[in-house]
Amino acid sequence: MENGLGAGLITLVIAVYFLLLLGIAQLTSRGADTESFFVGNRQSPWYVVAFGMIGASLSGVTFISVPGAVLTNQFAYFQLVLGYLLGYLVIGLVLLPLYYRLQLTSIYGYLSQRFGFWSYKSGAFFFILSRMVGASSRVFLTASALQLGFREAGIPFWLTTVLSILLIWVYTRQGGIKTIVWTDTLQTAFMIGAAVVSVYLIKDELNWSFTQMLTQISSSEYAKTWFWDAKDAKYFFKQFFSGAFIAIVMTGLDQDMMQKNLSCRNLGDAQKNMFWFSIVLVFVNLIFLSLGALLYFYAAHKGIELPAKTDQLYPFLAFKHFSLFAGIIFLLGIVAATYSSADSSLTALTTSFCVDFLEIDNQKGGTQTSTVKLVHIGFSVLMVLVVLAFKQISDAYPESNVLEIIFTAAGYTYGPLLGLFSFGLFTTWQVRDKWVPLICVVALVASYTLNIYSEEWLWGYKFGFEILMLNGFITFIGLLCITIPKEKTGVV
Repeated sequence: MENGLGAGLITLVIAVYFLLLLGIAQLTSRGADTESFFVGNRQSPWYVVAFGMIGASLSGVTFISVPGAVLTNQFAYFQLVLGYLLGYLVIGLVLLPLYYRLQLTSIYGYLSQRFGFWSYKSGAFFFILSRMVGASSRVFLTASALQLGFREAGIPFWLTTVLSILLIWVYTRQGGIKTIVWTDTLQTAFMIGAAVVSVYLIKDELNWSFTQMLTQISSSEYAKTWFWDAKDAKYFFKQFFSGAFIAIVMTGLDQDMMQKNLSCRNLGDAQKNMFWFSIVLVFVNLIFLSLGALLYFYAAHKGIELPAKTDQLYPFLAFKHFSLFAGIIFLLGIVAATYSSADSSLTALTTSFCVDFLEIDNQKGGTQTSTVKLVHIGFSVLMVLVVLAFKQISDAYPESNVLEIIFTAAGYTYGPLLGLFSFGLFTTWQVRDKWVPLICVVALVASYTLNIYSEEWLWGYKFGFEILMLNGFITFIGLLCITIPKEKTGVV
């Protein structure tokens, strides 16, 4: 490797980084119990949560996939990011007040109070499905990047995956969300710092001033941001409203992201966290989009042949063509991105399963802590298996982009949650609870079928990320069909 960033140095950097996280975990998990694991004893400072949530929202997908996708999508992703602002506003003004008023540990407890047992279990199930797919795809993306450094040492992909998730399990197993609030803050700093340093180093390598860099980016074909062809998947209104609903479901209806908010001291702090986090996130995404353009400028300037997959561009350049210092900075950023996303996902999956299915928060006695730990191990093993399944899919479809896979999967798996919560919040009707799981499955299948045949059935129209809205709408209509006549209930 041209910069000397081989398997030995990569392992050393990861080891030092892990020891730092483990030290934070030891400090924050003292005296931890199940309440600490689930909601951090509701004592987390809002500004710490806000900064840490940036890293959890970005993950390895933004760190790797967003810069790489600039080649084909230009800055179209920014239209989606602007839509996030609308979604976060809804979360702060509508969902957070509801969750705090009900003093929820799992946000899907709302569905139990509003509709009943089967609606509650359906919501929790679709969260677990969604979060497992999303988190595993993010870990896969990072493990693939690290594999560029490990492959020459003969380390197989499965071992890279197992070790990555094992390290995450070690430092989250005791403190849960109480630990993650603080480790995510550190990891966000590393992630953003890596992007900023990469931009600076590439700018210098190209002999550009800061002003010249901005001029080159803004005048290039990569910087095209606004798309107005209604049939294009990148059409502005498709992207903007898809972004709003993606934010609502992947943050506001997601136990992983809301668990951090629910660890704040009160509603006011949680709302300050949400609003400041959303504003900062816009600028951070602009940095990553700009980094994408610079990566392609750098490759062209050096005459470097691009990798087949755009997801591999940043790690390929960092490990094989950047300086040693720049390569280490990238490595710290991608490891931080992986841990920041996967650690909170494992904790949220454990929380949801324990609270929503095992009802462990209502149990008495000393068995609950050991049960939580067993569930945590179980989800860690399951995540390894799903990551390895992603590897097989990626090998079969090498042209795939992980960012698109995640948002498309979210459209199918989060759609029923969107429909359930929308129906609960905006109507006063009660439903036949036992039919709700069937409605959710039918909505998923129907939206998938419409997506496959949309161009044939809808005069050339091609769905993008707005498949999420379609799925939620079908779920909503399905719930209307199973309402109980002449019987209404007030919205909780």
